Amino acid sequence: MNHPESPAETPDHAEGGRGGRVLARVRARLLGVRVGLGPTVGALVLLWLSLTPSLLPLGPVFQGLVSAVCAFLGYGLGALVAWLLAGWERASAPRTRALAWRWVAGVGTVGTLVALVLGHRWDDQVRDAVGVERDAVWDDVLQVLVTAVVLLLLVAIARGLRAAGSWTSRQVGRVLPRRVSLVVGGLLVAWVASSLATGVLGGAVVDALDQTFAGINDDYTDDVDAPTSSALSGSPDSLVSWADLGRQGRVFVTNAPTPEQISAFTGEDAVQPVRAYVGSTAGSGEADLAAEADEAVAELERAGGFDRAVLNVATGTGRGWVNENSVRALELMWGGDTATVSIQYSYLPSWMSFLVDQQRAQDAGRLLFDAVYAHWLELPKKQRPLLVVSGESLGSFGGEAAFSGSQDLANRTDGALFVGPTANNRLWSRFTTERDAGTPEVLPTYEGGQTVRFADQDTDWGTLGEWDGTRVGYLQHANDPVTWWDWSLATEKPDWLSEPRGRDVSTSLHWLPVVTMLQVAADQMVANDVPAGQGHQFGQEPVRAWAQILPPDGWTSADTERLVDAVAALEPDILS
Repeated sequence: MNHPESPAETPDHAEGGRGGRVLARVRARLLGVRVGLGPTVGALVLLWLSLTPSLLPLGPVFQGLVSAVCAFLGYGLGALVAWLLAGWERASAPRTRALAWRWVAGVGTVGTLVALVLGHRWDDQVRDAVGVERDAVWDDVLQVLVTAVVLLLLVAIARGLRAAGSWTSRQVGRVLPRRVSLVVGGLLVAWVASSLATGVLGGAVVDALDQTFAGINDDYTDDVDAPTSSALSGSPDSLVSWADLGRQGRVFVTNAPTPEQISAFTGEDAVQPVRAYVGSTAGSGEADLAAEADEAVAELERAGGFDRAVLNVATGTGRGWVNENSVRALELMWGGDTATVSIQYSYLPSWMSFLVDQQRAQDAGRLLFDAVYAHWLELPKKQRPLLVVSGESLGSFGGEAAFSGSQDLANRTDGALFVGPTANNRLWSRFTTERDAGTPEVLPTYEGGQTVRFADQDTDWGTLGEWDGTRVGYLQHANDPVTWWDWSLATEKPDWLSEPRGRDVSTSLHWLPVVTMLQVAADQMVANDVPAGQGHQFGQEPVRAWAQILPPDGWTSADTERLVDAVAALEPDILS
C-alpha cells in the first residue's frame, strides 16, 4: 500500500530532519517501492517469529522460504492495521512519523540480528538432537538471500494484483457507484487469479507433473533382468508383464530375498516368498483401481500366495513404493512362507499425491483388501493364511480405509502395521483423539492397548503388558512432521505442544498461530533427510515392530536382534 504517512511520501517530511530524508531514500533504493510503517512492522515481527525452532532443521532454502512467507503475511497484516488506523496516523505530526521510522529502523535492525543469532542457536540444538551436521555461516547468508528474494517477489505479485484490482474497479466505476465498484473489482481480480492458479495453471502443472513422473515410472535399466521365479510378478509365468510393473513394481519384485538368503537366517530350508504387484493403468477412476485389485488377486492366486502361512496386503506410497524392510522382516521370520501383494495407484510422490488426490490412496487400499479378503473367505478355514495389512506414510492412510475401527481390524485381520501415519489418517485420528485419559498425544494408549498400540521406539510396544489377539501397531516419531502437520495448526494449539514434548522435540518449540503451521509444513520437505529413528525415517524399526505384532511360535528377543542384522545385511535396493 502507498501510505501518505510514510516519510518518503509526505511533502513535508523534511521536518523530520536530515536523518529522515536519508532513511527514506535508503528504503526507496533498497525496495524500489514505497513501504508504509504498518507493513514494515508487521513483516519484521513475523520474520522474527519464523526463526523460532520447529520439529526438524529446515536448512537455508526452506527456512528462507518460510521466513519470506511469514514476513509477507506480516506485511499484509500490517497494511490492514495501517488502513484501519489511517485517520489517526494522518492526524499525527510529520516529525512524529519520522521519529517512528527511526525507531523501526533501529529496532528492526537490532531485532533482526538478534533473531538470526537466536535462530541459528535453536537450529543447532535441533540438529544436535536429531543427529545432523550443523549449518555454517554461509548457510545463514544463503538463508537471508532466499528470504529477501522471495519476499520481494511476493510483494511484487501482491502489488500487481492490487493494481489490477484498481484498474478493474475504475472500469466498473463507470456504471456502478464507487464503493460498489471497489468491491466488485477486487472480487473479479481475486476470482480470476484463483481460477488461473487452481484451474488452468493448476491443471496444467498437475498434468505436466503426472506426465513427467509417468515417464520416470516407465523407465528402467536394461542391466536388471526380469525375475525367473514363478512366485514373483513379472516372471515368464506371471499375468503381469515386466514392463507393465512400473519402476517401483520392478524394484519390489527384484529385491525379494532368495531362499538361500532366508535359509542363511533360519538355518532351515526356505521357499521363495511370493511378491505380487500390479502397476498403475492409464485410467484414474475407481473402476480402474478395482480392475487392478482384481488383477492383483488373480496374480496372487497364480503365484500360490493364498497357500502361504502369511499373506500381507501392503498399500504403497503415491508412486507405488513398498518398504522393503517391512516386507523382508515377515519373509525372513516365516522362512519365506509368505506372500505380499500391492498395487500402484499413482505416479506422483506421496506428498504430491496427498495434495492432488487423497481419495485414490484410500480407494486403492480399500479395494485391494476387499478383493483379497473376498477370495480369502472362500478358502476352507484351516487353509487360510494369516492375513495382515501394512502401509507406510500415505500407504498407512490408504491401508486404513478398508476398516471401520479397531474391532473391524481385529475381526478381519491377524495383525496390522502402519508406519509414519499422516494426520489425516481416519482411524489413527480417532484412536489418538479417543485415547485413554492421561496419555500423551505423541504416544497414546487406546482402550488399554488391548488391540491397538503406538510406539516411538521398540521399547514402547511392551509397556502395556501382554498383547493378546490381533495386534495393530502404529509406529510414529514425535518429531515426524508428516504425522503432526494439519491445517488446524494455523488456528489451534495441538495437544502435542500443550503436553510435555516428545522425544527429541525442542523445548523451545512453542505454538504460534499460522507460523507453526508453515514451519511444520516445510519440515515435511526435509523429513527424510535425517538419520533413521528421526523424522520420517524409520530404518529397521518396522522389523522390530513385526517381531512384536506377528512373531512365529517360539520367537525370542534374541531372534529379533538376529533378524534386524539379517535384514540390514541384505543387498541394497536395486533401482531404488
